[in-house]
Amino acid sequence: MNIIVWTKGGSSRQFNLATPGNLALLTVGLLFFSGLIALGSFFAAQTYFTEAPDERAQRLQAELAQERARIEILESESERKIVALNTQLGVMQAQVTRLNALGERLTRMAGLEEGEFNFGAMPPLGGPEEPLGAGSLGDEEANLGVEERVQDLANQISDRDRQLGVLENLLMNRNVQDRVKPQGRPIEGGWVSSGYGSRTDPFSGRRAWHGGIDFAGHKGTDVMAVAAGVVTWSGDRYGYGLMVEVNHGNGYVTRYAHNKENLVSVGDMVQKGDVIALLGQTGRATGPHVHFEVHQNGRSVNPAEYIRADN
Repeated sequence: MNIIVWTKGGSSRQFNLATPGNLALLTVGLLFFSGLIALGSFFAAQTYFTEAPDERAQRLQAELAQERARIEILESESERKIVALNTQLGVMQAQVTRLNALGERLTRMAGLEEGEFNFGAMPPLGGPEEPLGAGSLGDEEANLGVEERVQDLANQISDRDRQLGVLENLLMNRNVQDRVKPQGRPIEGGWVSSGYGSRTDPFSGRRAWHGGIDFAGHKGTDVMAVAAGVVTWSGDRYGYGLMVEVNHGNGYVTRYAHNKENLVSVGDMVQKGDVIALLGQTGRATGPHVHFEVHQNGRSVNPAEYIRADN
């Protein structure tokens, strides 16, 4: 093997490495340069990794101070979170107490059976116990104390809210039914001059059916609706004289007859206790009174049951 070396003058010189002298010279040169490189690396490493004891102590103290500051920040944040959670617990506990008191009062007002709505007990929970899966919290992480209490109160509030929602719907439906169901007397005072059922007709003297109750009183006395509804008749009707008819829904209709004057028109909305007419003696009547009828699902029923229901 030959090596050609070009000189500055442009001439070349050829070395034959097969010659023992040249080969030895090349080997010595390579070893020399390798030693220089290794020695330089060693001194560089010594310079980089060698550190005076006081400098190392200062560096470690600075790092320790940084870690302490970081720990103090974490502790301060944890304390703030605990205070916030405890405050939230107090607010939620007050909400649960108010919801329980409200629920129990509404339950008593609704006259529900004891135990149907239980605002003093824990929400019913259940389900099979299964081991935690991969990625789930471990036992130590699951038992977080304050977090568990917050979740427990949140469950109680959710349960109370659900019960109150059902109770509200129940009370609303009952309130609507109470408002549209005939209850009470069509006039204040007065007296019952004729009852419901078979009687001797005052004009013919024969036995006849009387489909309502007559309340005698002074002319001009207020005649009142006994439930909320819509006026479906206001005018003269054979045998009834001036009559007002109110449809209350749910199959209920009431009639108020022999009026001196009707104060409502067909299509008017009326509420229980609204004055709809003035007591009179129009139509087939022997004296001033209001003839009061109640119909349920198209059939005449005894108004006395609905009058007593308001007492």
